[in-house]
Amino acid sequence: MQAQSYRWAVVAMLWFVCVFNYADRQAIFSVFPLLKSEMGLSDVQLSVVGSSFMWVYALCGPFAGALTDRFRRKTLIIGGLVFWSAVTVATALSQHYWHLVILRALQGLGEAFFFPAAMSLISDYHGRETRSKAMAINQSGVYAGTIAGGALAGLLAQVYGWRSSFYVFGALGIVLGLVLLTLLKEPQRGQADEGGAAGHGSIDFREGLMNTLKRTFAHRMSLVLMSVFIGANFVAVIFLTWMPSFLVRKFNMSLSMAGLNGTAYIQIASVCGVMTGGWLADRLAKKSLSGRMKTQVIGLLAGVPFIFLTGWTLSVPVLVLAMAGFGYAKGMYDANIWASLYDVVEPERRGTALGVMNSMAWLGGSAGPVAVAYAAQSLGMGFAISMSSMVYLLVGGLMIYGIRKYMQPKTA
Repeated sequence: MQAQSYRWAVVAMLWFVCVFNYADRQAIFSVFPLLKSEMGLSDVQLSVVGSSFMWVYALCGPFAGALTDRFRRKTLIIGGLVFWSAVTVATALSQHYWHLVILRALQGLGEAFFFPAAMSLISDYHGRETRSKAMAINQSGVYAGTIAGGALAGLLAQVYGWRSSFYVFGALGIVLGLVLLTLLKEPQRGQADEGGAAGHGSIDFREGLMNTLKRTFAHRMSLVLMSVFIGANFVAVIFLTWMPSFLVRKFNMSLSMAGLNGTAYIQIASVCGVMTGGWLADRLAKKSLSGRMKTQVIGLLAGVPFIFLTGWTLSVPVLVLAMAGFGYAKGMYDANIWASLYDVVEPERRGTALGVMNSMAWLGGSAGPVAVAYAAQSLGMGFAISMSSMVYLLVGGLMIYGIRKYMQPKTA
């Protein structure tokens, strides 16, 4: 296969892995009502089931990123896929609350390796002119997987019981891992950046942790990007965790309809947003190093009113519009999470940078579902969801500050 076509084939292969990455983690939320009934769980206990994944996923992020910069990324991607798929199958065998907590934590361990390794690998096949588009296409797999996990899990649970979707997703993921063993190839680090692969190898194991982190985040804009991602992910995790249950309670939807509506409108709109964001960012990046970041600002600020309306409205048509609007704005931001980071981080340190940033974002994000669960007890879930719009407003302003402070020509 020619190099030009193979680099897009890599994006396609990793897109399917990304789909299973999110389908496997999302499926549990659509069956929360059944788990609550069968095991007698409270909302706080259910939020711990969801957050146990996030806590381990976040804590393992720096470790996964460090290994990404030192080992073959193909091995980490496929190994992680097979491991978390096996855990997904095991989740279907759960009989007690603590089974769910432990298995969700193990799933977080397996999935922690995908994004550091996959984004680093894509960046070595796609340079500055196509990087945002390539990463945007891969990001669309997040939304496709979320829809599949949310909608199919709800449908299968209603017909065959909550365990059925975990058997299906887990088995298919293992098959995909075996197929990729022969199709996915490891590129040279830094080969798509200016100057080719010269000087960009794996990080020496003897380099100390503090020196690694200091060199990785030497550009201060990388710390701003991390802070913004923490806030954006805080809101995203609230929607992923509670939207199906919110629709059942407030709009009296069935389990299958809530699973579909709670994911489909947001995620389909996000696909449109992420493709727009990828295209726009690659154009703006030709004119300015902060072009991708400016695209993210547009997405964050545009999302504020739609987040507020989602929790506030009593009208189903307005609810649909609000969820779709939030999804589109979120996609604009999501398209450039890693591409913006890679504009200020050296190629050989991208795995570490992504691992640490992803870790911090999910540690912050894991507080979202618990915060909403507690707030809902006295204020109502709709009010708690609406107030999360203020987080988007805050981090949008922080991004503008970072661009003006650290991304001007004399400082970039």
